[in-house]
Amino acid sequence: MSRLLALAAFLWVLALPAAAPAQVFVASQPQPPFEIGPLFVRASVTPELGPLDVNVIWSVVVPPGRSAGSAEQDLYLLWPSALVGDPKLGPADPALDKYITQRGFTVTGSGRLTYTAQNLYRTGADRAEPVRGGAPFVSFVRQDTGPLGNTTPASFIRIPWDPRALNRAYLMRLNMKASGVIRPKSGTWLEHSLWGNRYRLQVSFNEVRQRSLFRLYLEHRDRVVKLSEDPAQLIVDFAENDRLKIDELAPASASRQPSETRAKTERVSLFLDRSEGLVPQVLMVQFGYFSGLQSWAPVLIPVAIFAAGNVGGVLLRNIAERVSKRWAGRVGFWRQRPDETIRQTGVVLDRETLAQITPGTTTYEQVLQLCGRTVEERQMLNAPERRTLIYRGKRIVPRRRRVAGLLAAVTHWDVEEHETEIMLEHDIVRDVQAHVRRARHLEPAAATT
Repeated sequence: MSRLLALAAFLWVLALPAAAPAQVFVASQPQPPFEIGPLFVRASVTPELGPLDVNVIWSVVVPPGRSAGSAEQDLYLLWPSALVGDPKLGPADPALDKYITQRGFTVTGSGRLTYTAQNLYRTGADRAEPVRGGAPFVSFVRQDTGPLGNTTPASFIRIPWDPRALNRAYLMRLNMKASGVIRPKSGTWLEHSLWGNRYRLQVSFNEVRQRSLFRLYLEHRDRVVKLSEDPAQLIVDFAENDRLKIDELAPASASRQPSETRAKTERVSLFLDRSEGLVPQVLMVQFGYFSGLQSWAPVLIPVAIFAAGNVGGVLLRNIAERVSKRWAGRVGFWRQRPDETIRQTGVVLDRETLAQITPGTTTYEQVLQLCGRTVEERQMLNAPERRTLIYRGKRIVPRRRRVAGLLAAVTHWDVEEHETEIMLEHDIVRDVQAHVRRARHLEPAAATT
């Protein structure tokens, strides 16, 4: 029954969402007779947003009635992301790689981190006293072919024992570069263009629900080191605060203020509550860095809208007129009767109409009745009994081909220019002459002129 309950608890943890960046101190021996305090977990963010610089600063506290010798043991730190080591500190620790591999994890990287003891009563470069060899670590994942897939990277850090951890004049400091801690926040292209990209950063303590960490925590849960009554804080320092925009800050107890030691730096911090035990305590910041142009967006956007309404309207109208002139009449619907698309101007006399005009018989009034009164009349002053009636007209026939379905495109235009001259003498028709000129045009503008 106990095994079933343990399995159910483990599956419940696996079903939880990915945990925020976190850390838990683990001792080498069960039931550690000491505590951690004070504790400061400080992350430094820059506009470049590369691997995050994280400093873990702490000391060891031995409660009254306990001997200091019982605290002399290595510490281990569970960290939820991949780390970047310092090659100057030497090779990795093969024992850590073996330890992680034996538990079914896959090693993705290993190395050593900078580990120093800071003297609180010194200033200058000799304030930080390095611990020889640093702190070895190993980064790993768990490869799973099941529905849950591979885990996110995590790291296991061994912190060698140093007697200065018990000296109240010192604070131990672990420097690391963590990757994948800052994650981009989704948004529309308009939001990214006007206000810049947004990111989310989470730093927490006692958060062990991440799948890659929970197995190690479950194995060493009797070795977890608790916090003392000394102050403990989660701190995030944002450089270049004149370009910084913090959109959201959680929880409500978190504070935000300018840094006292760093210029142009904004500090967000959260005090850890010791009474919460192993309950995760998370500091979440949603932020973004904007450029100089994006800072002028509240002014430039109304100006751009005003300019678009006055100048853009004219430009769009000119473009629309050019496009309309170029493509008007070129694209249309396919028609079975091409005669419907013929355009005609003026007066075009067909053969049937001209056949009804008989020279020597047809009179002036009969011509006007047959052909219409829209006519050009020419008369000579030295021969008033003679006159000439001139009928002019143009016929434009577009030649189409079917493109797809009912859509058709014009390939060219056939243009016919008709001119008919009817000569009369004493108001009687003497002669009829008809002239037709045909041409082919590829542009609609040339066909209509």
